[in-house]
Amino acid sequence: MADTMTYEAAAFTAQGTPREKVSLPSATFDGTVNMPVMQQVVKAILANQRQANASTKTRGLVAGGNQKPWKQKGTGRARQGSTRAPNWPGGGTVFGPGGSRNYSQTVPKQVRQLARKSAFNARARENCLLVIDQFAYDAPKTAQLQQLLARLDVADKKVLILTDGVKPNVFLSGRNLPKAHVMPFSDASTYDVLWSDVVLVEASAIGHTLAPMTEKAMAKVKVKKAAVTKTPKARKAAEVSKKAVAKKVAVKKAPAKKAAAKPAAAAAKKAPAKKAAAPKKKGK
Repeated sequence: MADTMTYEAAAFTAQGTPREKVSLPSATFDGTVNMPVMQQVVKAILANQRQANASTKTRGLVAGGNQKPWKQKGTGRARQGSTRAPNWPGGGTVFGPGGSRNYSQTVPKQVRQLARKSAFNARARENCLLVIDQFAYDAPKTAQLQQLLARLDVADKKVLILTDGVKPNVFLSGRNLPKAHVMPFSDASTYDVLWSDVVLVEASAIGHTLAPMTEKAMAKVKVKKAAVTKTPKARKAAEVSKKAVAKKVAVKKAPAKKAAAKPAAAAAKKAPAKKAAAPKKKGK
């Protein structure tokens, strides 16, 4: 699907102040969105990340089974040579994976380029591509980048930040943000762009030079913490820990009650001792 058209993207400063919209370069953003090609490239990228760790043991690698389980004749049972044969429990595996499988896939360079262009065009169509005038960080500061994402209202989304070349300070600033990935614009793959919900691109990376703006000190924005979805195992572990804490609290409270009950019991035992003893009858 290809539509020759020009796209515009919203532009902001590094602090989140809105600027005039920027026209995206037609060489990359020409409206081409080829779904089959993107699917092919993403599939190849994920396949190339697979590790052939699955490996089974044949009967020659399984320990044990050095002697016959019973004699050859006279028992009435079928002849067996080893307890580690494939038909025995704990025996070797026949035709199992050996850890030598290769999952890698190759994709032509032109197909990769087309898929990358299609991914950027898809984000531009959705108005999910924002331009930042310049990432000029003197030192790594996570709070500075976090405030930018909060002012753009994308703190709770998966954000891909593309810089003009390698910028270590920006990378270190976003390293602790779980939903933000920072990398150079030239290194972004199709999978990286499609993984993200919003793409922040530095203006110079796409051929724009935006004049710097004089900005006032902006008030800090409160960053909402993302809700953590617990897995069933995590929920069970939380319930078990709550029960354990409740038991400890109950055990601590129990001795205090017993200690309070002891003086009353002691007083009750001493009470009969205070009564005068009855006189003994004299025998006749």
